[in-house]
Amino acid sequence: MANYKKSLLTLLAVAGMFTACSDDDDANNTVTEQTLYDKLGGTTMVTDPNDPNKMIEQGRLSYRSVVDSTIVLIVSDVIAEEEGNLGTYFAPILAEVSAGNNTNVAVLSDNLTDFFSANTGGGDTNTYNGLNMVAAHDPEQNPRMGAKADNADYDKFVGYVGQAAALNGVTDTEIINEVVEVLESIREPIVQDPQ
Repeated sequence: MANYKKSLLTLLAVAGMFTACSDDDDANNTVTEQTLYDKLGGTTMVTDPNDPNKMIEQGRLSYRSVVDSTIVLIVSDVIAEEEGNLGTYFAPILAEVSAGNNTNVAVLSDNLTDFFSANTGGGDTNTYNGLNMVAAHDPEQNPRMGAKADNADYDKFVGYVGQAAALNGVTDTEIINEVVEVLESIREPIVQDPQ
């Protein structure tokens, strides 16, 4: 009977080792899903096209390129006086630019780039220190905001982001859908005049 117990204990111990090895193998073979930031180039360092003497993370550059193109699209529709343009929201900044002051356009670009980079997997190298989404989009709390956003204009903004992504070579539907998910996740605090 003692040999039977020893054999049973030995069998259980061996089975436990195989199970443990099997669990370790599964843990080592687990595929880590890439963040959106990683999909846009991640932390790979590249030359900054705005300053060839500086390096920038490819993920951050991807976001900055899309943000800057979005700003250009918004300004273009304001200049063209397209119906339903987004000029009302950016009137304070556009007035500054018309007067030759580009400071707040650069701040807007940096803040949006920081926000997207930090919130989509940019890690410790990217932080957002700007206003929260409610304050940033409330003209009473943020003098750079010309009016409270409504759903139709937010939809138009999301469309501009999509166009800007395409202009910058981001055509992967999965990535674009992830960007739209991020934009939709912040719709509620941004749209303060739902109409």
